[in-house]
Amino acid sequence: MDLNITSKQREIALWVNQYGDTLYSWAFYNTSNEAISQDLVQETFIAAFQNIKNFKRNSSPKTWLFSILKNKIIDHFRQVAKNEIDRLDENDPWFEANGHWKHEFRPVPWENTGVDLLDDPEFLKALSSCMSKLPDAWNACVQLKYLGEKDSAEICQQLNISASNLWQILHRAKLRLRNCLEINWFKSQ
Repeated sequence: MDLNITSKQREIALWVNQYGDTLYSWAFYNTSNEAISQDLVQETFIAAFQNIKNFKRNSSPKTWLFSILKNKIIDHFRQVAKNEIDRLDENDPWFEANGHWKHEFRPVPWENTGVDLLDDPEFLKALSSCMSKLPDAWNACVQLKYLGEKDSAEICQQLNISASNLWQILHRAKLRLRNCLEINWFKSQ
């Protein structure tokens, strides 16, 4: 067993200590999943270790690591989207074969309380809970479109999906969010 630590290993170890928490925070902000965030950061440092000879030092190590992490996050969502799109065309639980709403899933009008729901911490908690129940690709699309305010073309490019797939995902995600909020927020109020 070789106990000699190379300069490359020392440098990566230093970067782990300096930037690990910041990278994890960014990964978690983008994925909302602790385990996935930890894996993505670990994959980032592995990639950095394997490619340190290609690091030209024209930017800071932090900038280089963030660019690696950004690509790891995009690759993660591409894989998730690909896996979930393959299952999108299964029987839709909300609609009949003719495209009409199933009776039990028909949307009902929400009562207007005059309060902006996005200013209500309890509603935001319910929304966050409902978002976490979405499949990962759906969650990613909703976050990118509505929270990240990305345009559809950019989301399609990032996730490597077609515009019609994005529309389907967003449509189904909104239906599921509406259903979840009706059960967990509006009926409990």
